[in-house]
Amino acid sequence: MNNLWNKVIYKIWSPVYDKIFNSGIFLNARRQIFQETPFNKQQRILFVGVGTGADLELINHYDLDITAIDFSPDMLKKAKVKFKNSSIKFLEMDAQIMAFNNNSFDYVVGSLILSVVPNADKCFQEMVRVLNQSGKIFIFDKFTPENNKLSLSKKLLRPFIRVLGTDIGLNFEELYFRNNKNLKIDEDKPVMMNGMYRKIIISKVS
Repeated sequence: MNNLWNKVIYKIWSPVYDKIFNSGIFLNARRQIFQETPFNKQQRILFVGVGTGADLELINHYDLDITAIDFSPDMLKKAKVKFKNSSIKFLEMDAQIMAFNNNSFDYVVGSLILSVVPNADKCFQEMVRVLNQSGKIFIFDKFTPENNKLSLSKKLLRPFIRVLGTDIGLNFEELYFRNNKNLKIDEDKPVMMNGMYRKIIISKVS
């Protein structure tokens, strides 16, 4: 995966994305995560890789200070149309090199983004960098099972799945270990497909 290819592949995905990833089991999983979020209007909230805005549909976004970024102009266009009458700030931006100051946001939401970007470490580091000291990161994504290696079949499929714009071999524990600089995991629970998809909440340690 690389940025140029991601723009191409998500241009293809954009017309059908909601029909697949904002319905059925995906919609139920999103509801588990985003319908009970503790956001309030005093906080600054960043959605990283907002896509078509599927997560935004599940929160009371009115009166919230929300910034939403995505690298795909086609996916972002879909989100802008959905929320054309809202105060949400939509920006075309690379999640691996965000144009925000350090400690800019109270909440950073990364939904199905770490498994999509070319470099998950850079994306995760940026999410941590822009989070303020008392803030929290919400992650909803697919990861390999903890302490379990990929099966042979998944190893063989992984390069082909990556061509479609996502990685089925990302290990969260390894990612977290490589980038754990004064962080802690507040919550980590399975939400879909026998734990392949997880909800993870991370905060900074004072």
